[in-house]
Amino acid sequence: MRLISAEQMQQADRRAIDELGIPGVVLMENAGRATVAELCTEFSNLFPGPALILAGKGNNGGDGYVVARGLIDRGWQVQTLVLAESAEVSGDAAVMLKVLQRMGGDVDFVTTSAELAKKVASADPTLLVDALLGTGLTSAVRGLYAEAIDFLNSCSCPVLAIDIPSGIDGSTGQILGTAVSADLTVTFDHAKVGHGSWPGAARVGKIKVVEIGIPSLCHVAEEPECRLFDRADAAKLLPQRPIGGHKGNFGHLLVVAGSTGKTGAAALAGDAAVRSGCGLTTVACPAAVHDILELKLTEAMTAPLADSGGCLAETCWPELQLLLTGRSAVAIGPGLGQGVQVGRLVRRVLTECDLPIVADADALNALEGHAETLFERKSGATVLTPHPGEMARLTGLGVAEIEADRFRIAREFAGEFGVVMVLKGARTLIAAPDGRVSINGSGNVGLASGGSGDVLTGLIGGLLAQGLDSYEAACLGCFMHGMAADCLAEEQGDAGLKAGDLMAFLPIVRKQLSDGGQDA
Repeated sequence: MRLISAEQMQQADRRAIDELGIPGVVLMENAGRATVAELCTEFSNLFPGPALILAGKGNNGGDGYVVARGLIDRGWQVQTLVLAESAEVSGDAAVMLKVLQRMGGDVDFVTTSAELAKKVASADPTLLVDALLGTGLTSAVRGLYAEAIDFLNSCSCPVLAIDIPSGIDGSTGQILGTAVSADLTVTFDHAKVGHGSWPGAARVGKIKVVEIGIPSLCHVAEEPECRLFDRADAAKLLPQRPIGGHKGNFGHLLVVAGSTGKTGAAALAGDAAVRSGCGLTTVACPAAVHDILELKLTEAMTAPLADSGGCLAETCWPELQLLLTGRSAVAIGPGLGQGVQVGRLVRRVLTECDLPIVADADALNALEGHAETLFERKSGATVLTPHPGEMARLTGLGVAEIEADRFRIAREFAGEFGVVMVLKGARTLIAAPDGRVSINGSGNVGLASGGSGDVLTGLIGGLLAQGLDSYEAACLGCFMHGMAADCLAEEQGDAGLKAGDLMAFLPIVRKQLSDGGQDA
């Protein structure tokens, strides 16, 4: 599903109105009517109401006035509360307000907390409609609007949000002070980045995208594409497995991982690579833990390398070079440890290896203060998979700063350093060097468990080895990883999920995607 920013939507609106001459009231009428159709389908069991619409003084409120009129026409009992004086409503919204009033709509103007409290206390709605703020919001919600949002969130009846739940930044998904939690959001023309990005995505509920008459030519490709990556997208990227293929056709991944006390990370990454469909997997580890890892891995091969204190030694580079020969891709980092020698070895692999590489965990820690190493990559694609803490070390920013602006920071880092950036978390972001961004549409809180990142590293590495380009491998790997967690959660819930539990579901996920990628 393509996503656009609030600014892109505003530009398309302006082009439709100013350049093509489509009246704004026509677009507003279309938006309101389409919303009514979705509302009446989704909440048919609540007919004939009563429905309570909370409207602002801007265009989102104007959409709300059209919705009120449409519901009245269909026999609903509708009350509309406008959080402004009548004279403050202007432009197209004022036109729609007058139409609603002339047809006898129940409209009240509320400007104080006491008035709002009195009105909502006397209402007993079975359905609420949020028409307060829309996608143009750029600052924190305060005062009367914040109180109205608190009321919407305190009611037990369903809430429909027009365009976007009020309080969500349409371009980032950030909560601007407070935000409505909707059961259904009807948005216009395109879904917005704020619908798909965390934490706004948690407030949207079910989302419906409706056409309102804006021609496609009004959308000028001024920014690289952003997508909410879904099942249909994932199905298109699955590596082909021709009849008669053999293990040599499906790539050979080298996993460089493990140290004393952290062989589990290496084993998880190796197993995930096997489960990705990769033909061959070799896990290179410190000699001190090799025997343990051989017991944990059956299908993946292992290779012991020179170690120092249970971690890989810098002197193992010649052995590692030999292992790199003939391989298709490299996954490096899970459980490596953080010694000085490990850091030097990781940076050497990044600068001298020309294979596609996915780097995670301690490989990312080796780049703290050395991000310029990424500029020295000879060739070969690079995928980095940090969680917010690792991203903070990579960038020098605080975790809170990163979480407040994940979209921009991931995109800018990917562009500056020429890497694919997988910024993990709820609704993981995948940013390409050319500015494209995908928001992963799968997964659940069950992935908040040690080792799940190691599984993702092996999975992305296995897809790189099978020939996917770095952005495709990252997008597909993240989706399959999350979808496996979703399947597992359906069976046993999302608490107590072990990273190793995901393995059995990875082939199942791949089969489900190959059988048909349409979203359920």
